[in-house]
Amino acid sequence: MCYSALIRADYAKLVREFGAVLSLQEFAELYAHDPGKKRPKTPKAMDDGFAGARTELGRDIVAKIQQWHAQERQQLQAELERQLERRDIANATLATRPTQKARNDLRVAGNRIDRAQARLDDLHREQLLPRDNRIFPGTYAPVMVSENGRRVIKPMRYQCRLPDKPARNDVLYPGTYNARRDSLEGYWRGAFGLRHGVVVVQAFYEHVPRHAIAGRSLHNDEKAQDVVLEFRPDPPRDLLLACLWAEWDGPEGRLLSFATITDAPSIDVAAAGHDRGVLPIRAEHLDAWLNPDPDNLAAQYAILDDREDIRYVYEEAA
Repeated sequence: MCYSALIRADYAKLVREFGAVLSLQEFAELYAHDPGKKRPKTPKAMDDGFAGARTELGRDIVAKIQQWHAQERQQLQAELERQLERRDIANATLATRPTQKARNDLRVAGNRIDRAQARLDDLHREQLLPRDNRIFPGTYAPVMVSENGRRVIKPMRYQCRLPDKPARNDVLYPGTYNARRDSLEGYWRGAFGLRHGVVVVQAFYEHVPRHAIAGRSLHNDEKAQDVVLEFRPDPPRDLLLACLWAEWDGPEGRLLSFATITDAPSIDVAAAGHDRGVLPIRAEHLDAWLNPDPDNLAAQYAILDDREDIRYVYEEAA
């Protein structure tokens, strides 16, 4: 299962290269600031993609993002103060009467101080790093769909909640960020043939057993150890990952979300020891995929079958 990917979030290039329209209204709704709610999980590259916006709605999105950042900075500063105090108390206790609680408090405080400081540094940092484009389940990403025959880019959560499913399914079935090809007409029948999208990525990540990478079996006394591999197309290029998406509405609010379709892996992904992989579609099939005929699912399967023989290079992710 593809649990993470490196997305393209440079909106100007996405719009120019794919002739798409950026749905500013959807992004504005996503970023709408509400101090009583949790901030939506968005990668830094997706936030920073609106820097220098020239339209009134674009500048409004920037202001909303800045409100969330200001609130988060305030929370992180408060957390730092709490953990610094906790660390100081633990150090004072250890200097006079070492206890297990003090040692544990010192360790926990140190870890939380590091995390809070790292996040603060990210909020202040202007230059983007590769990890700023990375999404995980629960994170939002720009997804290309079709509206009235026109390509549109909307922000969607990377974990799909179908319209007929309750919100609790997000916890009960956490793997719904991937849609297995063999279940497209089962669990995913409410989206397959109806709501298709693509997410443009430059790399994807998989959990792979370390012994499988080496092409060997586990030793009798050996425990399986997972490692995260980053797969990049060789030569470098954008991948149009086939997705299903849904619009959900309920007491918790409105949610746009998506899942990437997975199937038998490519040669290189299989050689690395993984048994499933994402499905990039060919650019020439983009409009046919985004505008499916629900009465002709065979045509959609044909698009998924006509995948390119993409070669990948991979390495252990940082």
